[in-house]
Amino acid sequence: MPRTIPNLERSFRYLLAWAPVVAAPTILHAQRPVADAVLQSGSLSFLGRATVGDFIGTTSTVSGAIVGGSDYAVAAGWVEAPVATLLTGNDRRDRDLRASMEVDRYPTIRYTLAGASVVTSSSLGSADSTALLLHGTLSIHGVTRRVEVPATAVRKADTIHLTAVFPLDLADYHIGGLTKMFGLLRMQREIEVRVDLRFVDHLSPARATP
Repeated sequence: MPRTIPNLERSFRYLLAWAPVVAAPTILHAQRPVADAVLQSGSLSFLGRATVGDFIGTTSTVSGAIVGGSDYAVAAGWVEAPVATLLTGNDRRDRDLRASMEVDRYPTIRYTLAGASVVTSSSLGSADSTALLLHGTLSIHGVTRRVEVPATAVRKADTIHLTAVFPLDLADYHIGGLTKMFGLLRMQREIEVRVDLRFVDHLSPARATP
């Protein structure tokens, strides 16, 4: 009997020592952020200029989500698209695009949102329109850079329609292979990127699953 009490005390101390470790994963799981809105539909496109004429590359294979969307200043989120789904309407040009972008090594384009500044806002009947400056990072071809993107967000009922147009220098992301056929064909390194995204509230029956 005299030995039982010390054994119980040691067992009790052992349980106390491990209790925070056992409980930690449960607490972290409970605090994991939940998306306020998910991407229902959208498109990512770019306007390229070359010696043989301008062309557009586009994809509607996009996914993403927004956390804290009701407060633009602290909103976070992401949008990404597979590079291989970008199509220009010309098979040979599409192959050159995938080769220049090294899709096997860098398969996705991803924008990560880290907040936004409100420029102007207005109400249009049942919709609220807000001009924003998005703060975040853009990852292309294995390079991640901080970018400020001007955008417009129109909120109506459970939907946020986000559009943006901004310039991009391919050299900033170490994308080469812009010259073909001994210099006779050349694509300019500056392109214009266009984004058209429609997010729907996470709890809405109309939401899509990324």
